Amino acid sequence: MNITINEELRSFIDPLTPVEYAALERSLLADGCRDALVLWRDVLIDGHNRYDICRKHDIPFRTVANDKFDSLEDVMLWVIDNNLARRSVSDFQRGMLALRKKEIVAARAAQRAAQQPADAAPEAAPQEAAEDPSDPPWSTREDVAKAARVSANTLSQIERIRKTAAPELVDAVRSGTISVSAAASVASLPPDAQVAAVAGGRKELQQAARQVREQKAGAKPKKDTMPDSPEDQVKVLRSQVGELKDRVATLMTENEVLRQKLAALGAA
Repeated sequence: MNITINEELRSFIDPLTPVEYAALERSLLADGCRDALVLWRDVLIDGHNRYDICRKHDIPFRTVANDKFDSLEDVMLWVIDNNLARRSVSDFQRGMLALRKKEIVAARAAQRAAQQPADAAPEAAPQEAAEDPSDPPWSTREDVAKAARVSANTLSQIERIRKTAAPELVDAVRSGTISVSAAASVASLPPDAQVAAVAGGRKELQQAARQVREQKAGAKPKKDTMPDSPEDQVKVLRSQVGELKDRVATLMTENEVLRQKLAALGAA
């Protein structure tokens, strides 16, 4: 059987951790591959890890065809929606998936607009877009954030990471070494400074994020009053909560380091 791996599709979901991979491997060796791999034509669209392990150990597997898609973009949207619905996917990964879907949907809308006859009625384009099932509301950051089940502020931070973070920093977010909000701050540094912070570990990353925030706070005039609009007030408060959480995480790390040093001195 000829099965093709599309690396872009595969990259939509983070690789399993060594522990997760080992658990899946044990399950497949003990019980076999009970769930069918899903193919579109000859392209594998669901079950990449199972496929790798089955090939590694010559474990028999079966496949099912899903031929309802007209293009690879249709497949991408299906894979994204499939994984957005999974509870095991992190907030960061859901945000990344939702932003990728937004790009695909926007590109399709632009293509349809370009193909619209010049003499078509102005109201025809919105009606056509509304009839496309792949186009639920995706025009605002709030729409995309709702699909990703994160706040609009968190989505903005994920978008900043996606655009400016070094690959090493992205890996640190995916592994949970640094929070999304702290990584968004570190992502404003030059790439070599980001890589150096990642190499320094969790404490170094938190310190880098705190320094960036302090520099930004020092460059902005202090606001003595809250915004008038309730929506803006909520945004300000959420931002403050995120900063406080990162500060608490930093203090806890520093406290743990001091505790270990005291324990070492006591044992000496």
